[in-house]
Amino acid sequence: MGESAAEVVTYRSQDRVAIITIDRPGKRNALTKEVVERLNAAWRRFNASDDRVAVIAAAGDAAFTAGADLDDIPHDLWRAIPGIGVEVDKPVIAAVSGWVVGGGLLFAQYSDLLVAAENSKFVYPEAKVGFSGGLIASLAARIPHKIAMELLLIGEPLSAQRAYEIGLVNKVVPTGRQLEAALDYAGKLVANAPLVLAQLKRFVGRTLPKGPSELAGIARREVDQVTVSDDCAEGLAAFKQKRAPVFLGK
Repeated sequence: MGESAAEVVTYRSQDRVAIITIDRPGKRNALTKEVVERLNAAWRRFNASDDRVAVIAAAGDAAFTAGADLDDIPHDLWRAIPGIGVEVDKPVIAAVSGWVVGGGLLFAQYSDLLVAAENSKFVYPEAKVGFSGGLIASLAARIPHKIAMELLLIGEPLSAQRAYEIGLVNKVVPTGRQLEAALDYAGKLVANAPLVLAQLKRFVGRTLPKGPSELAGIARREVDQVTVSDDCAEGLAAFKQKRAPVFLGK
């Protein structure tokens, strides 16, 4: 089956855990516009489901993602990031291995827990490429400032062990065992009170500083929600038809 006919992002429910997988192993799971749209849909599906925890993973062990696909650059990557493109109150765990490049580091940054295979290498090469969306800025609120600046400005790889030492990673496991370890964490979270988990996640989200691009993405998300709403369509139709609109709040 060619990629055009395959799912580039899959969603599987298992014991009230959503396993969301970037599935482009032949392209090192590089991020395209379609991947962004599919991830956005996956987070919305997760919100609407009975699943209590999500694990974001990728096919194969060579690369969680090589970053943006330069043949199909997703300039709206923010739409794929939980907490920015879609508000997600339920816990999110990232399971990574191999290269975690560019936008891949954003999933590591915005996950609540992070499991990394021993072969993981975290790289943010935007300063070398000459392009930046700026979403990475709040990484400095999650790891020590000087280490964040070294990672972002110099752009050299950070090993899984070093990422663990600075607090970016919760657990380092043998390559190939990252999903298993993430599911172990997920099982413990599923057993906990979901209202408390959601409340604590919201409170932590309000406590952590947000960067300019992050705030812009959140604002864009909220504006888009109104723009594509039934009420917006009804209001425009009523204006054209010179009648009073009937708003339903959706």
